[in-house]
Amino acid sequence: MNTSGRITEKAIEAFKCRDAETVLDAMKKIGINARGLLYVVDNEDRLVGCITDGDIRRWIIGGGKIKAAVSRAMNTTPVHVPEERRAEAADVMKKKCVPSAAVVDSEKHIVEVIFENRSIGMSTSSDALKDTPVIIMAGGKGTRLYPYTKILPKPLIPVGDIPILERIMNRFTKYGVRSFYLTVNYRKEMIKSYFSETSPDFEIRYIEEDEPLGTAGSIRLIKEKFDRPVIVTNCDILIEADYEDVLRHHMNSGNDLTIVSSLKNTVIPYGVLFAGENGIINSMEEKPELSHFINTGMYVMSPEFIEWIPEGKMYHMTMLADLMIEKGKQVGMYPVNEDSFLDMGEFAEMKRMEERINAGFSGESQGNADRRR
Repeated sequence: MNTSGRITEKAIEAFKCRDAETVLDAMKKIGINARGLLYVVDNEDRLVGCITDGDIRRWIIGGGKIKAAVSRAMNTTPVHVPEERRAEAADVMKKKCVPSAAVVDSEKHIVEVIFENRSIGMSTSSDALKDTPVIIMAGGKGTRLYPYTKILPKPLIPVGDIPILERIMNRFTKYGVRSFYLTVNYRKEMIKSYFSETSPDFEIRYIEEDEPLGTAGSIRLIKEKFDRPVIVTNCDILIEADYEDVLRHHMNSGNDLTIVSSLKNTVIPYGVLFAGENGIINSMEEKPELSHFINTGMYVMSPEFIEWIPEGKMYHMTMLADLMIEKGKQVGMYPVNEDSFLDMGEFAEMKRMEERINAGFSGESQGNADRRR
């Protein structure tokens, strides 16, 4: 890709998928190309559609299967321009309000992909979460990261040269957040001292536990009464998503609780047998891949349900979610790609987190790539 935002034929494959490929395949490719979209082609390599991370999200939330064909979830009217009118691509993109366009030849084969000249993935609204309460749960001991956490509290363990907690806060400040509620317990004085010395350009309101209260229990220690949805997040995760869109989805969907979820692919490292009666094998599958959506540890919660959290008791957000489901409240999810979720809870994942950040993990979503083509 050159500075004009053009991706030429040699690199186009990263932005294409076949219409018969699965939604899961598309999610993986979008995670790799980091532009939030793919152009869909048929068996003759002709452009037939486009699919974005937003299209996939809507498909999944609407009950669509991730192993369904991309053709069922794609937009069938992708923005494109003929090769001889390549110079008009920027005007077409502006008129259609999209960040990219495919350039095609006379047979609709893609010869180039053009992106608008701006920083892809930045939120277009810098104050979108200005008045949204953000609670970061930072009171745990981080036992899985021992012996690091024998010296430092988990929130201050650096990823690169910046503590994980500060990285999380920096991502929220890009959306206008200037005040955080930070629940602390283990080595809390070290956390308070660090931010006192660094003098960040945001305010921290410390919520101090006398004893561990879990990922939800300490929320009841907050004295303020909120009149708008609250974002709650663990202190050891990084999520590459449009936080404005996460909040918008929560409000528009009618959810009482929204759990940001990530696709997790697990390969069984053996041949799996499928048997019927009397142990007769019907079929076999070598090293199958299982796909699930997992809880990332980031939530959007309607404020009235804070009252459902018991006071002075060990209580987790998952326990609250279970209770809300049991009581018939609407608990939904906001899915993100597997590569959009980083968890430093274990050494292997912490190393992966550092590698992803060094490779350009931005912490922001593909913003306008979420718009329909």
